[in-house]
Amino acid sequence: MDTARSGAPRTGETPIPLVDLDPANGAAAPAAVETHLSVVLLAGTRAYKFYKPVTFGFIDASTVERRRELCELEVAQNRRFSPDAYLGVVALRDEAGQVHDHAVVMERLPADRRLSTLLAGAEAEDALRAVAHRLATVHAESPRPTDQASEGTVDVVRSVWDDLLAGLREHTGTVDASTIDRIATLAERYLAGRAPLFEHRAELGHVVDGHGDLLADDVYVLHDGVRLLDCLAFSERLRRGDVLADVAFLAMDVERLAGPTLARQLVEWYDEFSGENHPGTLAHHYVAQRAVVRAVVALLCAGQGNADAVGVARDLLGLALDHLERSRVRLVLVGGPPGTGKTTVSEELAGAIGWTVLHSDDVRVELFGEATDTEENPIGEGRYGEPEVDRVYEVMLERAALLNGLGESVVLDASWGATRHRERARACAAATATELIEFRCDAPLEVACERITARRRRGDSTSEATLEVARALFARAAGEPWPEAFAIDTTHELDLSVRSAVHRAR
Repeated sequence: MDTARSGAPRTGETPIPLVDLDPANGAAAPAAVETHLSVVLLAGTRAYKFYKPVTFGFIDASTVERRRELCELEVAQNRRFSPDAYLGVVALRDEAGQVHDHAVVMERLPADRRLSTLLAGAEAEDALRAVAHRLATVHAESPRPTDQASEGTVDVVRSVWDDLLAGLREHTGTVDASTIDRIATLAERYLAGRAPLFEHRAELGHVVDGHGDLLADDVYVLHDGVRLLDCLAFSERLRRGDVLADVAFLAMDVERLAGPTLARQLVEWYDEFSGENHPGTLAHHYVAQRAVVRAVVALLCAGQGNADAVGVARDLLGLALDHLERSRVRLVLVGGPPGTGKTTVSEELAGAIGWTVLHSDDVRVELFGEATDTEENPIGEGRYGEPEVDRVYEVMLERAALLNGLGESVVLDASWGATRHRERARACAAATATELIEFRCDAPLEVACERITARRRRGDSTSEATLEVARALFARAAGEPWPEAFAIDTTHELDLSVRSAVHRAR
């Protein structure tokens, strides 16, 4: 069968030069790689990719003409990432000159420089760092949709999830239905409260025409640079998205192959090279989504006779669930009367997990200035009058809602002694589809008073609480019990209290 080559790309009539296929002469041994969509033949210094005559909901490769179009798209789109690796398109003809199919022609890159191979060796970190740098560069140069606002909405991300979940449900007999339902619940919970996050990222220009299918097998780290192969050429809709979705796709595959530490390093290095600080919850969300993408692909492969693909799909869905759990956005109330240790627990809890903490004492000073004499401001008067106290809680919750909407978990350090304030916090969490966690720090009044006396003597705290204030708030706490809160006994060692809170919050 004769062949013709195109490099525009467009099927042309220039013959492709013959390659040496004899391993005895130094050529790499011939091989073949099969996916649910294609077969790649590796011969000498070349790789030839053929699309299978298949049709799925996301692609139609059923005709010779359609496969030609797909091959040409493949070359055009992938030259954005690795221009020297994609040589053109060949038409496969019979002796009469009739075209029977088409193939993408690529340089055959050395298998020992494939990222999936390097991850198992001493070069893993250096290779990943080089890949992160290349990704940041590619994304900076990638086309941006003309209407970022419409391309980057939460509804667009939700539509991708809808398609993925529909694909999973076609295999309910193979995949446990409860797993699919849990994935659907967690994904929607994240999306329901994060519209401001997606809008903000679109405003910052993070929506690009990206790669869309970045796997470690398709990344090569050569001595003259990184090559990224096999982008999702056939679907602009699936290729477009947040830059973090591209990074998360590869991070998901790195975690699958080499564990979570290297996967986290990839994202951190990408942040460094892109000059951005991407929300951790969004990274987890996209890693989960990408794991589900590959699970659906694995299930399609299982339908084509790949006996191992079902196990792969189940493992990927387990990884997706783990990251969806990690993507949950929390609003954490840490309360209790003065001297019970709530500020210390709040700081340590937020520091241990990397969350933002807001202190009512700081907000009060910001709103009403420094107190000149706290003894002149007993509970119910002055800066501690009911309207002033309500304003402090209102501002704290407004800021928390803003941060929760942007995907950030927040710890709120305040007394939370009044039922009305706790009810407002619950309404705030519900409005942003945020998980509310309530902690009540407990210590006897005499212990709290000792702590307050020592604190005021040292003068190292922004707290304005006096012994009189402490006694009043202890009395209020007794009159407005907080049974919904998880109690933390702060008379124990600090580490025990913090570990208890961290375990509960996670």
